[in-house]
Amino acid sequence: MLDGKKIGFLGAGAMGQAIIKGLLQSGLVKKEQIIASVKSEKTCQELQEKFSLSIYQNNQQLVKEADIIILAVKPQILSTVLQEVEISVNKLLVSIAAGVTLANLEKMLQKPIPLVRVMPNTPCLVGEGASALALGTKASIDDGKVAEFIFSSVGKVITVPEKLLNAVTGLSGSGPAYIYMIIEALADGGVREGLSRQQALILAAQTVLGSAKMVLETGEHPGALKDKVTSPAGTTIEAVASLERNGLRNALLEAVTVASKKAEDLGK
Repeated sequence: MLDGKKIGFLGAGAMGQAIIKGLLQSGLVKKEQIIASVKSEKTCQELQEKFSLSIYQNNQQLVKEADIIILAVKPQILSTVLQEVEISVNKLLVSIAAGVTLANLEKMLQKPIPLVRVMPNTPCLVGEGASALALGTKASIDDGKVAEFIFSSVGKVITVPEKLLNAVTGLSGSGPAYIYMIIEALADGGVREGLSRQQALILAAQTVLGSAKMVLETGEHPGALKDKVTSPAGTTIEAVASLERNGLRNALLEAVTVASKKAEDLGK
């Protein structure tokens, strides 16, 4: 799907570099197909050391050469960056700028350019991201497939209507923070019972990783998998009852709701 296509990164901070790394490690593209435009000398040096890419400090040159343009600059400078360049309508523009709607992007561009908006999360940095994408009014199904193909190199990808991207932000965008808190709390419990901090963290993190993998690979409902662990009158059902008394489910549900609402407010 990406054969012969040149992918240009306008900005290549942590998330941009994660996508570049995923594309190269997955073998979806060759190094020669990726170019980047950055202003920072430090970022330029990082990209050269890590990937040996063609780096430009001229955004217009990158836009001219790239077939697919990944907008990976900070949201607050996005408008300025887009004013500097002239993007033709035969390009595909993929934005990962948080909170910048497709309507706002289309207004900035003032051209019928195919647009895809993507909400990735930080585990993309280790190739286990969760990303959701929404198509702009001029983007085709095939444009969406190209974007999905790119982001599949750093994890799982789903397609949603743009109105659901705030929910995505509340669930998977902010979600890693919830899981880090759960891992930390589980490890604290292990330390309380006598394990060393290192032992407890390894066991807690691997338990979360393995449980998530069971959900994804077996296709079973989490409730069914939970039931398989909870023996009658055993230790697990005792712990589950305690979690229910202390409101674990409601706390996580509420976290997703308030984060989604905040994302909606910021988008306005």
